[in-house]
Amino acid sequence: MMKLLASPTTRRILLGKATTRNLRRVLPCATATTNNARACFSTAADDTQNNGQKPFDKVMIANRGEIVQRVVRTCRELDIATVAVYSTADAQAPFVREADQAICLGPAAANQSYLNTSAILKAIDDTGTQAVHPGYGFLSENAGFAQLMTDHGVTWLGPPAQAIREMGDKLASKDIALAAGVNIVPGHDKPLESVEQALQMCNDGTVPYPVLIKAAAGGGGKGMRVCYNDEEVKEAWRLSKAEALQFFSDDRLLLEKFIEEPHHIEFQIMATATPDGGTDVVVFPERDCSIQRRNQKVIEESPSIMLNDQTRRAMTEQVVRLCQAVGYQSAGTIEFLVDKDQNFYFLEMNTRLQVEHCVSEQACQYLENGTKPVDLVKSMLWVGAGWGFPEEIQEIRDGHMIHPTHHAIEARIYAEDPLRGYLPSTGPLWPYGEPQVTPTVRVDSGVTEGHVVTPFYDPMLSKVISSGKTRGDAIAHMLQAMDEYVIEGVQHNARLIQGILRKPAFATGDAPTSFLPTQFPDGFQGVELTASEKEEFAVAAVAIDKQRRSLLQQPTLAGNNGDPSLIVRLGGFFGQPYRVTTSEDGTSATVRLEDSDDSTVRTIALDEPAQLDLERYLAQVSLDGSSKTIQVLGQDKSGTELKMQMHGADTSIVVQSPREYELSLHMQEPEEVDTSSLVLSPMPGALISFAVQAGDEVEEGQELCIVEAMKMQNIIKSPKHGVISGLKVKVGDSLMTDQVIMEFEVESE
Repeated sequence: MMKLLASPTTRRILLGKATTRNLRRVLPCATATTNNARACFSTAADDTQNNGQKPFDKVMIANRGEIVQRVVRTCRELDIATVAVYSTADAQAPFVREADQAICLGPAAANQSYLNTSAILKAIDDTGTQAVHPGYGFLSENAGFAQLMTDHGVTWLGPPAQAIREMGDKLASKDIALAAGVNIVPGHDKPLESVEQALQMCNDGTVPYPVLIKAAAGGGGKGMRVCYNDEEVKEAWRLSKAEALQFFSDDRLLLEKFIEEPHHIEFQIMATATPDGGTDVVVFPERDCSIQRRNQKVIEESPSIMLNDQTRRAMTEQVVRLCQAVGYQSAGTIEFLVDKDQNFYFLEMNTRLQVEHCVSEQACQYLENGTKPVDLVKSMLWVGAGWGFPEEIQEIRDGHMIHPTHHAIEARIYAEDPLRGYLPSTGPLWPYGEPQVTPTVRVDSGVTEGHVVTPFYDPMLSKVISSGKTRGDAIAHMLQAMDEYVIEGVQHNARLIQGILRKPAFATGDAPTSFLPTQFPDGFQGVELTASEKEEFAVAAVAIDKQRRSLLQQPTLAGNNGDPSLIVRLGGFFGQPYRVTTSEDGTSATVRLEDSDDSTVRTIALDEPAQLDLERYLAQVSLDGSSKTIQVLGQDKSGTELKMQMHGADTSIVVQSPREYELSLHMQEPEEVDTSSLVLSPMPGALISFAVQAGDEVEEGQELCIVEAMKMQNIIKSPKHGVISGLKVKVGDSLMTDQVIMEFEVESE
């Protein structure tokens, strides 16, 4: 028997206590009675239509990575066979093995594989596919592809082609939104004709600075740049046009007023056709997606703590009107900007299932043989089959709204380096271990240990979603999950996630779109532990080192001349030294910063011996009644330094006897290699163009060249004033990280 986690209004309706006024508010059924309340909510045939049937026998997922595995998981639960398609670069990827069948579409380049419609059509015919789920990205918002599927006699698990076409075009969607009574962002109502036109409007007050230049046909942060002056407009015009053409085959650009320090709020919807030709819409709790880098989301949560109920209901009403105006069906997301005064503006509609859909699923749960999140993929299958909404959606809805039962947070984990401006990183994942999945932690992943991250596709590795009855619970569960998440072999942003979650501003909900540059004005420099946490790290390191040596059958490191102390250096052989003295019974330890004016000694209780899980690269240490999960990531080549990580702060650790420490004080730190005369590639990628040549005199900040990585164009700018002495690579070359691109003339002393 299914039990509900629903609002009082929902329960009144389901128990036959809804008033006529309530029913009229839900749907336009003016004479609805208690007996036909379910019929009023139902939008296709009765629930018994699918009695003992599956919506489809075989579904193809025309995408790659974790979204394929996500759709396969739902299909498997419904006993639906699945087909994956893949490129040669993805032949060994986990999603290929997950599906019941897998068809290779072509080479690594997306236009020869995942965008190759002829190859996809052949795969459909060869496998007997009945329905195609597009995932997100690639062809998911391509109206022509959606129509091609329909014309080919295959069910398209997404909105109608016309809705994709109208809402995918930023200009058309604004016109529709205005006609539907939806608030829009001020801006120019036509594509820009030239950069000169953009500059004129920015300077004559038509669309004053700051402005946003963005692709007319795009989304996901591609072809989008914020500009505060004329030079930035000129740069954005060139780069956004190139990206828009590459990603969307449409280089038209729009100009909008940039709303400063807003919250990025979006609403997940599910819509289906009604028997009378109308559109029924359910709106899930809003998602706050304000923490972004390069206009792409990093952390999303639901519900938002900044919206008041009045604003939430007003936005929901506009969402419903917009969906009905365009005759929408299936899953979609409507995005808004909301300023500090709760004014809100329509931004765009994503006519697909979004990356962050799982936040909404975890925020809305119901009881059926235990607590279960709603399943948006299942809803897409139901709507695609003409069955309306699944029973659980019908039962937890309150009119057009679905209320949250939990607070959920999602962290997107990317193979990129936040210490170097979020530049992409490639290579094999080794070691790699994901957080333990629990009722409060979910991991949607597209990789496994040994997987090679390539430069061909988006750098996202996984999504980690935490949930709890309160926002504080969800944050605590996410922090624990990040402590457990081991990622080596590539640079990644999991430590940035921990840095964000540890900020007091995030805890209070003060997290507008300017959060990252405001909280990390000099860029993310790594997680900084407090003085107390460093002391705990030092004590934990001694306990872990002792246990690790025992497991590996290595001699235990001991003090000398009757001194039981050990010295722990945080930061490598020349790092900060802490003197740790463990009691004889092993139940406590004292710690103090060595060679410091501060002679404070702290005593920390060791509640139990350190527990090491060598297979997961994790250690569990209980200090003063608080359990710490610490990553133990292995030794350097010399065997002297052991890499560990606590709370996202990763460092090399050296445990020494007092005598070893004393001797090490006489050693000199190695000198750093001087690369001041070199311009190095900050990432692996392809050299697209040079803006200078040998002999040119350049200024600091001047464009030198463009390197493309993960299909994003990155300008390499001059670090100083000087003269270019020579170019070391040529246009079209594939570059490695830190490869020399060009050299400066060495200045004479």
